[in-house]
Amino acid sequence: MSLKFLKPACLCVVMLAVGVPFSAQAQHGGHELEKNFCILQVGPYGMHLTGYQPDNSHNKEFCGEVPETGRTVLVLDYIDGELRPLPVEIRVIRDTGSEQDLEAITVLHIPPKVYPGGFVNFEYNFDKPGKFVGLVSAGSKQEHVARFPLSVGESTAVSHFMHYIMIIVPLAGIAVVAAIFFFLRGRRKSSGITVS
Repeated sequence: MSLKFLKPACLCVVMLAVGVPFSAQAQHGGHELEKNFCILQVGPYGMHLTGYQPDNSHNKEFCGEVPETGRTVLVLDYIDGELRPLPVEIRVIRDTGSEQDLEAITVLHIPPKVYPGGFVNFEYNFDKPGKFVGLVSAGSKQEHVARFPLSVGESTAVSHFMHYIMIIVPLAGIAVVAAIFFFLRGRRKSSGITVS
C-alpha cells in the first residue's frame, strides 16, 4: 500500500475525530444535546425547555445536563398557544427506575395551574448530584404527559469521552476498511504485471 494514501487518510481521521465534537459543542451552547431534545411533546402540544444556573454559570443555557449542583432555574415556554388555557402540572422526581410510589421519589411538585402568559418558570436547589426526571402534565385531567431526563452535577468528561468514542471508532473502522481495500487493490495490480 502506498504511503501517499495512508498519511492523508490518517490525517483526515484525526482531524475529524478532534474537530467534530468541538463543532457540535459550539453549536449547542456548551452542551452536546440536539436542539430538538429541548422541545417537549406534551401530547399534541410543544414546549421549549431551557435551564439556567444563575449562581454558577450565569447566562449559559442547558436543557438536560445540569452542570453542577445548586440553584437551578427551569423555564418551559409554550410553543402552541392552545396550551395557555390548560392547567399544567410540574413534577421533578429522582430517577429510580420505578414510579410506583411517585410521592416518595418527588423532589419538587407544582400543582396544576393555568399559565396564561405562555410559560412556566420554577427553580429548585439540587443539593446532590444524580439522575432525575421531569414530568410535565397538561389538560383538565392531566391527560397529556411529557418526561425529560435531568442529569445533575455528573461529570461531563464521561459524556465528552463517549462522544469521542462514538466518532473515533466508526472513523477508524472506515480507515481500516479503506486501507485494506487499497492494499488488496495494489497487490492485485502488481501481481498482474509480468517482467520479461
